[in-house]
Amino acid sequence: MDTEYIQLKDLQVATQIHDLVNNDIIPGTGIDAEQFWQGAASIITELGEKNRALLAKRDDLQAKIDEWHRHHRDNFDFARYKIFLQDIGYLVPEPESFKASTENVDPEIAEQAGPQLVVPVMNARFALNAANARWGSLYDALYGSDIIDEQYGAGKVGAYNPVRGTKVIAYAKGFLNSTAPLAAGKHEDITAYAIVNGALQLTLSSGEQTTLANPALLLGFNGEPAEPSAILLRHNRLHIELQFDRNHLIGSEGSAGLKDILMEAALTTIMDCEDSVAAVDAQDKALVYRNWLGLMKGDLEEVMHKGDKTIVRKLNPDRSYNTVDGGELTLPGRSLLFVRNVGHLMTNPAMLDAAGDEVFEGIMDALITSLIALHDLNKNDQNPTRNAKQTSVYIVKPKMHGPEEVAFTNELFDRVEQLLSLPTNTLKVGIMDEERRTSVNLAACIHAVRERVVFINTGFLDRTGDEIHTSMQAGAFAPKADLKTMRWIGAYENRNVDVGLECGLQGRAQIGKGMWPIPDNMADMMAAKIAHPQAGANTAWVPSPTAAVLHALHYHQCDVFERQQILASRQMANVDDILTIPLLDRELSEAEIATDLGNNIQAILGYVVRWVEHGVGCSKVPDINNVGLMEDRATLRIASQHIANWLHHGIINEQQVRQLMADMAAVVDGQNTGDPLYKPMSDYLEKSISFQAAQDLIFKGLSQPSGYTEPLLHSYRRQFKQV
Repeated sequence: MDTEYIQLKDLQVATQIHDLVNNDIIPGTGIDAEQFWQGAASIITELGEKNRALLAKRDDLQAKIDEWHRHHRDNFDFARYKIFLQDIGYLVPEPESFKASTENVDPEIAEQAGPQLVVPVMNARFALNAANARWGSLYDALYGSDIIDEQYGAGKVGAYNPVRGTKVIAYAKGFLNSTAPLAAGKHEDITAYAIVNGALQLTLSSGEQTTLANPALLLGFNGEPAEPSAILLRHNRLHIELQFDRNHLIGSEGSAGLKDILMEAALTTIMDCEDSVAAVDAQDKALVYRNWLGLMKGDLEEVMHKGDKTIVRKLNPDRSYNTVDGGELTLPGRSLLFVRNVGHLMTNPAMLDAAGDEVFEGIMDALITSLIALHDLNKNDQNPTRNAKQTSVYIVKPKMHGPEEVAFTNELFDRVEQLLSLPTNTLKVGIMDEERRTSVNLAACIHAVRERVVFINTGFLDRTGDEIHTSMQAGAFAPKADLKTMRWIGAYENRNVDVGLECGLQGRAQIGKGMWPIPDNMADMMAAKIAHPQAGANTAWVPSPTAAVLHALHYHQCDVFERQQILASRQMANVDDILTIPLLDRELSEAEIATDLGNNIQAILGYVVRWVEHGVGCSKVPDINNVGLMEDRATLRIASQHIANWLHHGIINEQQVRQLMADMAAVVDGQNTGDPLYKPMSDYLEKSISFQAAQDLIFKGLSQPSGYTEPLLHSYRRQFKQV
């Protein structure tokens, strides 16, 4: 489909984008359309040149690192290597001690700790579900997950299995016993709840009356004080709502009428324009921006049809309660929304600059997502769909390499604020610490945006993909499973927290951890992900609203802010450990090689076919063992770079890879037999656009900028859309 453009001075803007901006976005913002486009053209022209220069520096540094490793592969000396990185400007001096000074930050970021969702904003249903995942049913989350075993008749059979329900209630009341213990007795002994003289009065089955061991946990209630319909507790800055209805199926089973426990769960959500979407042209970008507009206006809706029923999804309202002193309390009913813009690398044909070249997508995102956010900034305090109460716009900026690129983002945000007549530092920034040059220079990166930083986060997949590409010429890398246990990754995760605390992010910004990738395996998540708050992270990514409810339990078990105070006094993780290249240090068996290679190829094929042919940027993709894993481009980057590295160093050969790709194509086809839109790859490998894309990601992996998959994916997706 050919793109039609409208000429606006030095810009050519695709009609879909132009009409959306002029007809839907700008009205109500107070911005003049002609001035916006004129200012946008200036920013695109002037900062586009700086963007190109930064990308050229990436290439120059990589070329120098490649050459150094080729000359020192057989006589590697770490001290000389570190001096070399300093000499070429890859490793920069630490800034003098400083503290971030970000102001006007919402409490979900500054004062609370809890789960975070990341969702493709192209999908309105997913976006609404995530925005509404601020509150979720603990009973539902437990009942539907593998946390509750199916032994002794507790399977998920029929509409409701009372045997399973009993186990759910027992688990939930165990949580209440540890989080909100009673002065006497246990929660399972309660037969009646009442608000008496501003306190929670609880009647036990023995007839004894008791209260909370810590009465300060009681925050509010709804209904009649003698028999409330809801009781609101607050623990570790998170809210818990006990809901009562003696006529409800569940409430009628217990003598106290407790029908559910509502958890404050996904405090924040990242509406993603980047890794989890497949937006390759003006049509796609218009959908991205339209959904973000609906969220910022508060009128986004999705109509669904189930049988003869029509369901309209929309943003949840805030929640209101009576306070024990006779007042009223309102709590947000929705997640606080970030928007993740595209990084510095990619361009998009939705706009063309004065030379007729595609505009850098990250600059375009900054301009348009910020313009859209004016609708939220213009809302008053009483607006029921207001997102940021502190008149800030929260933008996550991924894939920045080092402090110069972070400083460029700061300059870009300055220019956008000037264009939109916003106070300086209205646009807040989140730094994805997922590139090696950012990790080893993290303090300098934070310093570059010290007045607007609200978020730093780690992620194993992208970070490892960049690790492999940066040190591609140093030697063969260890298997993926080994990479997760080696010294560099622990130092990377710890130093992210150490630097964040040292730079004063506590009380001003989130220090985050990465995604739990197996959405159907919540029992293992509950065993493993407690490590994130214990590590000092006041947020961590989860793959679903259900996972957010369950992960919220961890933040009741661990007071992150107290934990941060303890961690602030430990010795900072050593940057030398992060710079230690995780190379293969043992002989691999043929079985080990085959397993690693098979897993990587299956992951690539399973993800690429959905990206290229279905336009799905993030989905649950079955792995080689048919375990569903949440995959996005970060998965693709590490897998393709790992295979490219092993090919380059002779661990595997091209024939081996091509044969296994053909075999795995049939496996992926089999895993997608239930999808009527799926086109099998194995029937026509040479003509399958997805199969060709997957091959290129591997065999052209060494030449891809920083090992990124976007250039090839975008090219093949556009090719598919033309078919």
